[in-house]
Formats: sequence, C-alpha cells, structure tokens
Amino acid sequence: MDTNLATPRVRSGRVVIAGGGLAGQRCAEALRRKGFDGQITIICAEARRPYDRPPLSKELLEQAPLGDAPSFRSVEWYERESVQLSLGVSATDLVPGERRLSLSDGSSLRYDWLVIATGSRPRRLPLLDGYDNVSVLRTLDDCQRLRDALAQRPRLAVIGAGFIGQEVAATARRLGLSVTMIEAAPCPLIGVLGVQLGEWFERLHREEGVEMLMSRTVDGVSANGTVRALRLSDHSVVEADHIVVGVGVEPDIAWLHDSGLTVDGLIPVDPHGRTAADRVLAIGDAAATFDPLAGRHLPGSHWEAAGRQGTRAAHVILGLPPGPAPVTSFWTDQYGIRIQYLGRAHLADSVQYDGEPDSRSFTATFLRAGRAVAALLVDRPRALPAARKLIEKGTS
Repeated sequence: MDTNLATPRVRSGRVVIAGGGLAGQRCAEALRRKGFDGQITIICAEARRPYDRPPLSKELLEQAPLGDAPSFRSVEWYERESVQLSLGVSATDLVPGERRLSLSDGSSLRYDWLVIATGSRPRRLPLLDGYDNVSVLRTLDDCQRLRDALAQRPRLAVIGAGFIGQEVAATARRLGLSVTMIEAAPCPLIGVLGVQLGEWFERLHREEGVEMLMSRTVDGVSANGTVRALRLSDHSVVEADHIVVGVGVEPDIAWLHDSGLTVDGLIPVDPHGRTAADRVLAIGDAAATFDPLAGRHLPGSHWEAAGRQGTRAAHVILGLPPGPAPVTSFWTDQYGIRIQYLGRAHLADSVQYDGEPDSRSFTATFLRAGRAVAALLVDRPRALPAARKLIEKGTS
C-alpha cells in the first residue's frame, strides 16, 4: 500500500468495526472526518452506545445510579454521520478469505475492510466464580452492580494491586469503607515499574488506610452461598463482605480461534495495525503490536494509545500516511493525585528522578542505554507534553 499519498485513495465500500470501545469509535470518526463516504458499521456487544471506560473505577463508582452510559457521541451524531450501530451483538467467527464476519444473532456481514477492536475481558479466579458478592469491573453494568454493593458499606477485599484494583480501593476509601488489598507479587506493579516505585504505591495506600497484604494468594474460601472469608497462602484469613477481582485482563479474541490470525492467544500486527489477513486490522487491547525496541510483539494498549490507533487504522484504510506510532499511556486518579504513565518501563535499564520519590509529587524517567523509554508522573500533569516528546524522540 502506498502510504505517501496526501489525499484518500479509498472513499467508498464497507468498513465493519468489531468492537464498541474507544479504538473503534475513533476509527469511525476519523474515517468520516477524512472523507470516507461508504458504509460504516460498529458491532457492540453491549446494548449501549460506545462509552468511556476509565470513569467506571473512579467518579462513576461514587455517583448515584445513571440512566445511561457516558457515551462518546449522541444518537444524533450516529444518524448524522451515517454510522450504523449494531447493539447487543458480538462477533462470533471470521472467514478472512471470504471477507465474512459472523455475529451472535445468526447473521453475517461482508466487508471491504474489517477493524478488530473487541478489547479485553477481565481475568477471573475460578475459585471465586459463581458467588454473588464477587465482582469484576469492565462494563457499566459491572460498575452499577459494584456501586450498589459499596452503598451497603461492606468490608471490601480487593484481589490484585494493578491500576484497576488500586482505583477501586482508593474510591472505596473515599467512601469510608474498610479495604484490604491482596497481591501475589511483593509490591504493586513491580513487573511494570520495578521495586522502588511499586513500594511507593504500596505506601500510598497504606497511608490512606488500606490494609496491604503482599506476596500472598487466595488459596481457599469460606462460603455459604456468599463468600465470608478468604484463606490466603500464608494461612491467614481475611473476612470480607464483598470481593473485587482485579487480576488483569486478556484480549477478547477467542472468537477468532479458527481465523488463522491469532498466535499464542494474541493477534500480532505491524506498527500500523495490519494483521496477517488482507484488509483486516486489529487495534487496542485486541492487538499485539510489534515493538522494534523490544524486538517482539507486545500485547495491550492503554486508553490514549488505543484512541490514536483507531485514527491510524482509518488512515491505513484510506491510503493516507498513518503517522507515528502512538506511545502507550495511562492515567489514574487516586486520593486526589493525578498519576500518568507513558511508554514501556520494563524495557529500561535505569531510572532517573526529578523530585523526591518518597513524596507525592515527582517524575520518574525510565532509560534504556541513556534514552527515555517511559515516564511516570506523580501530580505533575504539566510535565506530560515534555515527557511524551522525550519518549517519542527517544532522546536522552
């Protein structure tokens, strides 16, 4: 494909976007904005218009029940832009050679271009499946159920000290709940940020009143219809009225098992989102993008990068230059502190600090051979543009 053209080569045809998250929504918007006048169909597994997920573990978890999700666009926008939404329907099978996508309602769609943006789903713990007082958090329905549970002021146990688990714990503490966090690793986020910063997150929650139980797993439960206590690997017992499982996510791509696109549970794509199949792109959490610095495909993508991947996918479809690959990024709000993360810290061989790393305001820059590959900004939102530029240029 010639990506040096200044004007679109493709203006018509049918684009099907499987997935109603941020990446798919941004792809549809960019297609219309750049002059595509063909058919656009977004397949949404939930019976709601595409909406923003980050608030689910933050402000929406504290608010009174909402009648509708915080949608990206209004009903009128989809009508005006002639973007068809298929709500409450999910993709079930793909035959790339026939350019045919099968759906859960028994129908199928033909496409000229397919964008796979089905996102991810929460990992579950089989030991805790089937109990009413055990939650995961991925959808608005999950958020509403958890919010109703928190309103009863339970003793809350959070399993997993990743960003979602930490945000739920922080929100619950703001609501005045008793919270215990259980993590298998020695400290939160050690695999992403290393020991020193992982211990910073642990101290943050301890200082805010969360009981932090590190290097422990859940080995058993005491239950009578609902879970009453968790038995941990060190033989201790945590009593709880409600449990949130936040042990990570996995790409929601099981429906592609016969498509020939997946390798070891991932969809490998090039830096522009192209899969092994002609005219099939994958973006967001569904894709594992080749990272030249790591020399391999890396799964997952955070919120901002997913949105930019959607725009890049539209450019690929239209034959426009896709632009530079986005830097993966994430932000979290905990205890009134904005924490922002960019890049891939696990590639680093050293860390430099601007500010005191034991405080609640500092920047940690992760370096590989003296060049920036990631940054963590704690209560320094104004430093974000400079940090992003440093990583994008790979400068020292």
